[in-house]
Amino acid sequence: MFSITSVNLNGIRSAVKKGFLDWMNRSGSDFVCLQEIKAQSCDITPEVATPDGYQGYFECAEKKGYSGTGIYTKTMPDKIENGFGSKEFDAEGRYFQCDFRDFSLVSLYAPSGSSSPERQEAKFRFMDEFYPYLKKLKDSGREFVICGDWNIAHKEIDLKNWKSNQKNSGFLPEERAWLTDVFDELGWVDVYRLLHPDTTGEAYTWWSNRGQAYAKNVGWRIDYQIATPGIAKKAVSADIYKGERFSDHAPLTIRYDAKI
Repeated sequence: MFSITSVNLNGIRSAVKKGFLDWMNRSGSDFVCLQEIKAQSCDITPEVATPDGYQGYFECAEKKGYSGTGIYTKTMPDKIENGFGSKEFDAEGRYFQCDFRDFSLVSLYAPSGSSSPERQEAKFRFMDEFYPYLKKLKDSGREFVICGDWNIAHKEIDLKNWKSNQKNSGFLPEERAWLTDVFDELGWVDVYRLLHPDTTGEAYTWWSNRGQAYAKNVGWRIDYQIATPGIAKKAVSADIYKGERFSDHAPLTIRYDAKI
């Protein structure tokens, strides 16, 4: 049995100041996938790199204070892979993979298109590049868990105000159809939805900082653990932690009855 947590920190240094590492230690998760660390290697102190019982591995963006991913693990990986072969998006530190004996774990930070039409076009380019890579991983026969901020709410159940967001980035028809194809055509599994097919409000993982979105639970489910079927069916429980706030996202933890 092991547990995997995924969380967008919106800045690892900010989250650490808010008690994230203390919470991670208390949580007991075997693996913690991080997105949007917004740090360079020189910013990550030994205390942050190796908190109690964990070893951290990080993939930083070339641009300072931007994007970046990482994985904390209690088990030494057999192999590490940085990026998925994209000149544009590997430079942004959006994909980081650790291979263990029986499965591979990925921390993924998909682009957001909400800031401008140019960033939405970049998001579409990412989707076009990443889809065949997802097929390659699935066809490899190896078990994978891809944790991260995918920046897409898949269905109406996955966000509060779905009617008013149908023309907004994160809930565009093209984005939702792409994620449907990831599940239905490629055969990946949305592990949280496998465990909780009908859960609505308590499933949200991100809330806008505008207005009273968090207080009113006007949220989105855009953070996922998406896995190959073999390991997905070994998931036994899922939890979204809202006891403390380390960023505008909440940590998603899923427990698997499987070997590391």
